[in-house]
Amino acid sequence: MDILADCYRTHAPLVRSYLRRLIPPQDLDDVTQVVFTEVWRCRDRFDPARSLEAWVLAIAHRRAVDHLRVRRLATVSLDSVADPPGHDGRRDSDDLADRDLLGRAMAELPAVQRQAIELAYWGELSQREIAERLRVPIGTVKARTARGLHRLHTLLAAA
Repeated sequence: MDILADCYRTHAPLVRSYLRRLIPPQDLDDVTQVVFTEVWRCRDRFDPARSLEAWVLAIAHRRAVDHLRVRRLATVSLDSVADPPGHDGRRDSDDLADRDLLGRAMAELPAVQRQAIELAYWGELSQREIAERLRVPIGTVKARTARGLHRLHTLLAAA
């Protein structure tokens, strides 16, 4: 039995470290114990010409897989769970109203400001990319965007 104690003392930290990546922490001690019980029971199968660590880790892997296969996952009765939030249409109608309001406000902007804002927010372009696309200086893009957003804010606040 001293051989098993030496094996445990030497290899238990390695086995626990390996198992920690595979099984839940609350099951670590139990599976480690099962691994070393099997090491003792199957000691006659060990080939001394091979690595003891590899043999022990192979056993650890098999026991971890076995443990995960038989583990029952927690389930919740559908009766005990509230109905999921439904799609009652209120959010959609609010979104449509907001989009309509924004669309009407955007239509009141000068074309160059509207174009800069659309490319930035809906086209997801950077100010540098907008400047290249419109063939204007980047400062012009910044000014058009800032003026357009300011005007848009004023229009939406008044609505």
